[in-house]
Amino acid sequence: MKSVKSNIAVIGGTGALGGGLALRWAEAGHKIVIGSRAAGRACDAAAEIRRSTRNENVSGESNQAAAAAADIVVLTVPFAHHKDTLAEITDAVQGKLVVDTTVPLVPPKVARVQLSEEWPIARTTQQTLGENVRVVSAFHNVAAAHLRDGIGTDEGDVLVFGNDKDAREIVVSLADDLGLKAWHAGSIDNSVVGEALTSVLIFLNKRYKIDGAGIRITGAAE
Repeated sequence: MKSVKSNIAVIGGTGALGGGLALRWAEAGHKIVIGSRAAGRACDAAAEIRRSTRNENVSGESNQAAAAAADIVVLTVPFAHHKDTLAEITDAVQGKLVVDTTVPLVPPKVARVQLSEEWPIARTTQQTLGENVRVVSAFHNVAAAHLRDGIGTDEGDVLVFGNDKDAREIVVSLADDLGLKAWHAGSIDNSVVGEALTSVLIFLNKRYKIDGAGIRITGAAE
């Protein structure tokens, strides 16, 4: 199923994952607003995507302005900036769908799961933004480099978590626009699995010299 064309803000869109998501959604015809703490960097990233996709509906703004300009807000900032970014965009995302991709990696031991009272991070996001925001958690286990290289459905699946089924379905559809197979994986509390699994995949990448390990759901009828 292909999604309708959406107005998407990618907060942290100058980074590897955010930039990859923005690129692929721009290629699919969505209107994209790149958000960054430095608006100039966001504008530069947007210009690069416009050149490579010929989608003129790609722009750059500050994080707050980008969140205000879009209907769907995708959070792709490092864990260290997560709380500050939420505080920055809270007012702008009220009544909207927020997709949180945040993985709580704590350097230097990023290949080790480090649970804390804040987990799952997506639940903290939902509590912080409030009940007027539909928070969905996804894209934790997608290799950012693969998005730039044209990842396809044979490169891994996406687990989608959230308390609102309709909101999850929108994100499943957006994953389809990336060429990825996505699965409803239950409530926001279940997001702890996707968040923790990233550290395991990082370990596998290092141990077996894999270029971006992913996951695959088996046993489903074609």
